[in-house]
Amino acid sequence: MEYGSIAELVRGAAERYGPREAVVEGRVRVSYAELGTRVERAAAACVAAGVRTGDRVAVWAPNTLDWIVSALGAVSAGAVLVPLNTRFKGAEAADVLARSRARLLFVTGTFLGTSYVASLRRADVELPHLERVVVFSDTVPDDPAYTTWKSFLAEGDGVSQEEVRARSAALSPSSPSDIVYTSGTTGRPKGVVVTHGQTLRCYEVWSELAGLREGDRYLIVNPFFHTFGYKAGIIACLLRGAVMVPQPVFGVDTVLAHVAAERISVLPGPPTLHQSLLDHPSRAAHDLSTLRLVVTGAAVVPLRLVERLRAELGVATVLTAYGLSEASGIVTMCRRGDPAEVVATTSGRAIPGTEVRLSEAGEVLVRGFHVMRGYFEDEAATAAAVDADGWLHTGDVGVLDEAGNLRITDRIKDMFIVGGFNAYPAEIEQLLGLHPDIADAAVIGVPDPRLGEVGKAYVVRRPGSTLTADDVIAWSRREMANYKVPRRVEFVTELPRNASGKVVKGELRAR
Repeated sequence: MEYGSIAELVRGAAERYGPREAVVEGRVRVSYAELGTRVERAAAACVAAGVRTGDRVAVWAPNTLDWIVSALGAVSAGAVLVPLNTRFKGAEAADVLARSRARLLFVTGTFLGTSYVASLRRADVELPHLERVVVFSDTVPDDPAYTTWKSFLAEGDGVSQEEVRARSAALSPSSPSDIVYTSGTTGRPKGVVVTHGQTLRCYEVWSELAGLREGDRYLIVNPFFHTFGYKAGIIACLLRGAVMVPQPVFGVDTVLAHVAAERISVLPGPPTLHQSLLDHPSRAAHDLSTLRLVVTGAAVVPLRLVERLRAELGVATVLTAYGLSEASGIVTMCRRGDPAEVVATTSGRAIPGTEVRLSEAGEVLVRGFHVMRGYFEDEAATAAAVDADGWLHTGDVGVLDEAGNLRITDRIKDMFIVGGFNAYPAEIEQLLGLHPDIADAAVIGVPDPRLGEVGKAYVVRRPGSTLTADDVIAWSRREMANYKVPRRVEFVTELPRNASGKVVKGELRAR
C-alpha cells in the first residue's frame, strides 16, 4: 500500500487490520479500528485547540498508548511532531520547546518519581509560543494553560470528521512530519526535519528487510522520542499490522515478563538489552520461545551475542543496522540470511535508494531519499552537514568491505593518534567489553610526551570484581595491538551519559 502521509497510514491501517490487536498496555487492549478512532479524536482536539498545519506539537512522555495516540493525532491534524527526551530536565525540555516554537505540549504526569510538569514550570525559560499543556493525568496545576488529557479530548467533540479528514488530506509526502532533536554530545541539540514521504518509505524498507509480519507481537523498548523507537516501532507496526507492546522503562525483569506473557516475537534494542536477557539468572523460568526477530546496532556487536541469540533462544533472525536521525534513522542494514560474522562485525549494506561512500579521512558519507530536509532554522549547520552534492557528512568513521558492508569504527571527533597510528575508542571499548570483569568502559585520548597521545580507559567493574589497573593493561597487551592498549585506567561506578544514553566523552576529558 502506498500512503501519502502518516495520517493516511493510520486510517489505512484501521481499515485494513480493523479487529486485530494494535496496542497492548497492561489490561488495555486496543484494536486497529479503535486506534484509528482514538487518533482521529485526538486530531479533532488539536484542531479545536487552534493547531494549524505546520505548527509544532511536542510530546514529553515515556512509551505509552497516550504517547502513540497524542503524537499520531497531532500529525494527523497537520502538525509537525517534536518528541522530547524523557531524560531531559525541565530547562533542557524548555530549550527545545522555545527553539521549535511549539504551540502545544503533551506531557506525562509523574514518571519515575519526577513531576515533569513541576520540572517544566521551574525552568527559567520564556515560552511565549506555548499556548496549551495537556497532562496525561487527572490533576493539573491551577493555570488556564494546563488541561487534562480527558478534558482536552472532549474539546474536540465539536469538530466534524470531515474537518479532520480535510486537514489530513492537505498533507503530502513532502510535508514535514517531525523534528527530532539530536542528542547533542558535541553541543546543543539540533532539530532534524524529516517529511512524511521519507518516514513512510524508510520504514517500509526497514519492515521488508527485517521481515516484520502481520500479527507479529513487538515489544517496543527503544524510547519513542528516538527516531528508532517511533519509526521502526510505531510506524513499522502500522505499516505491517503488528501488535505494539510499549514498555515505558527499560528493565530486564520487565522484558522477560512481557516476552513470556505477551508471546513477543519481535524485540529490537541495543546489544546490552539482549546480553542482559541472555545472562539473567531466572531466564529459564520464562518461556521465550516465541522470539523470532532481533534487530540491534552499535559500533560492533559481539559475535558471541549473535550466536547465543540463535543457539540459546532460537531467534531465527538477528540483524544489525546503522542509522542516524539526519538520515531518517536508517542507512545500512544486514539482510536475512547473512552469516553471523557479517551481522556481528558490520552494520550491513546500504538500503535501496541510498549511496554510501567514505571520504579520504574515512568519514561515512550518505546520499539518498532519506537525507533530512535540514536542521530546523539553522542554515549554517545544515550546510556544514550536507554538501552541495547532497552528501550527508555523518561524523562517523567507517570501513566498507568488498560486498559493501559498513563497519563503523568511531566518531571522527573521538579518534586519537598514538605514535602515528589512528586509534578508535569504540574499537578499544569493544575489546575491553570482552573482559569477564568489565561491565562498561569508555576510552579517550590523553597527551603523552613520547607518543603524542595514548588511551585512557574509564572502567566500570562487574559486581564482586577486584580487577586492578595493572590487570586491565596486562590483559589488553595480550588482546590488542600495542597502540590500542590503554596506558592509564581509572575505575568509576558509572560512566557519564547524556539524555539519549550516549557516553559524554567531553565530561571524561574535562576530568
